This record gives sequence, C-alpha cells and structure tokens, in this order.
Amino acid sequence: MIYNMETVLYRREGAVAWITLNRPEKYNSFNREMALALQAALDQAAADDEVRAVCLTGAGKAFCAGQDLAEVLTLDDNGLSIILLEQLNPVVERIARLDKPVVCAVNGVAAGAGANVALACDLTLAAESAAFIQAFSKIGLIPDSGGTFTLPRLVGLQRATALMMLGDKLPAAEAAAMGMIYQVCPDAELTDRAGALAARLAAMPTRALALAKQALRQSAVNDLTTQLAVEEKLQSIAGKTHDYKEGVAAFVEKRAPEFKGK
Repeated sequence: MIYNMETVLYRREGAVAWITLNRPEKYNSFNREMALALQAALDQAAADDEVRAVCLTGAGKAFCAGQDLAEVLTLDDNGLSIILLEQLNPVVERIARLDKPVVCAVNGVAAGAGANVALACDLTLAAESAAFIQAFSKIGLIPDSGGTFTLPRLVGLQRATALMMLGDKLPAAEAAAMGMIYQVCPDAELTDRAGALAARLAAMPTRALALAKQALRQSAVNDLTTQLAVEEKLQSIAGKTHDYKEGVAAFVEKRAPEFKGK
C-alpha cells in the first residue's frame, strides 16, 4: 500500500495513539493519499499492543471537510465508487473493527464523509465552535461513509432524514442535545478532554471494551434472541481474560484494579 504519512500524523502518548488528519490548507478534506494514510495509521494502532485507545482529530480549523472535490473531478464515471471501495469504506470498517476504543475530537467543521467518519468512532467529542453538515445533497449525492447506517441509529429516522436531505449546518451543541455525539466542550479544552477520556479508556480492561464494542455494533441488526446469544458468547470470552480475574480480585480485596489490557 502506498501512502503519504505527511497527510496523517501519528504519535503515541502512553497507551493512547493520536491520529491527526493533516491537510489543514484543504480543511483536511480526503484525497487518496490521506485516506490511505489514515488506513495505515489505524492499522498501526491496531497492531501495537502498547496502544489501548485511539484519539482521532484534525489539524487547523477543521476536522474534515469531506471528500476533496478537486480530486473527484479528475476521475471518470466510476470514480466515486473507487473512492468509496478503496479509500473511505475501509476507514470506517477499520474504526468499527478496531479492538480498542476510538475517541474522536472534532475540532471544527465535520462535513460529508468527514462527519460520518467522526460519527463512526466509539465516543465523539466536539468543540463548541464545531459543526456537522451532511453536505451530500448540495452536490447531488447520497450520504456515504456509513452515514445512512450510523446517523439514523443515533438520532432517529426523521432527524437523520432532515439532516441528510436538507443539508443544514448543525452546531455541536445541538448535535450533543440530540444524541448524535457524546459531549461538547469549550474549544480550548477539547484536546485535554479528549486526551483524558482516551487515557481513562486506555487504563480500563481493553479486551472487555473491545467485546462490548462488538456486542453494541451487532445489536444494530440483531433481534433480541440473537443478541442474547451474542452476549453469552462474548461474556464467555471476557470471563477468560486476565483483566476479569484482576477485576474480581481487586473488588474482593477492596483495592484499585491494575488492568493489563489482556
């Protein structure tokens, strides 16, 4: 895979991997290089046993303005399908499959695919000045990057339909009020709050969090009986982990647990 890691910055702070979209002059809009670099960064975080949580954010004034339309104009009639199959869909799938919690810190506008990548993360925080825009209808497209799956499950069908058909700009505070995102905070506090949340998650029983993530994502398409079977299967796996034994021992001994993520 060919990618340019200048368009995505990666650093590890303790057990947290920070991934930063880094095309600030283009409001971090996706081109092929950045999409492939983000895939590589997520793969790196997945493969590193020292990483137990991920924090995704953007450089500059925006989180991500969606797809770089200048690049789209250079492609043929199959270009949009190629972008989704090769670039954006694999990003969303990697976030969903990552066996570690993914926190998103939305530092500015999140539009189009940028909004839906943010909503694909496990816990999404946004600065007060940030906004979300399902901008697809403004250029004659349908929402992609998992948006038609994720957004209705977060806010309900009517609100999702309005946001996607009308393409209105939604301030972060309204997004939080309707349950689209986890939390909104003052701009100056976003990085610290997201980092603290990711660090808190990184100190928790990582395997249990990963299994809970699996169960939650499967619940979107399962009936109750199927989901009960999923819970039984995953709980059995959790019960064999080091951290389960440590958690029970710490509870009995009335001390703070020391989870290893195993």
